[in-house]
Amino acid sequence: EVQLVESGGGLVQPGGSLRLSCAASGFTFANYAMSWVRQAPGKGLEWVSFINWNGDNTDSAESMKGRFSISRDNAKNTLSLQMNSLKSDDTAVYYCTKGFYSSGHGMEYWGKGTLVTVSS
Repeated sequence: EVQLVESGGGLVQPGGSLRLSCAASGFTFANYAMSWVRQAPGKGLEWVSFINWNGDNTDSAESMKGRFSISRDNAKNTLSLQMNSLKSDDTAVYYCTKGFYSSGHGMEYWGKGTLVTVSS
């Protein structure tokens, strides 16, 4: 059974930093691309960042480039999202997602999410 468990969310002040983690199990993590997706209160889903199977190809949404950094540790089956210079608009539930293949932005499985609140 595929399981994706996010952690690291919480309350942070504007301008602060937070690091999200996703513990993956139930599949061969190193074989699949992974992504982060978020949903702000009352809004739709928004793609955040993507990483391919070995980490040599990443991409982020334009509004997050230079502030968010995605990474993975295939030895530990862990996906991470480093978020810096956080803004109130970054308040959202952040979801870890598993891709269909080693690359590509598709999202086959989702975690339950972790809430990030940016507020003073």
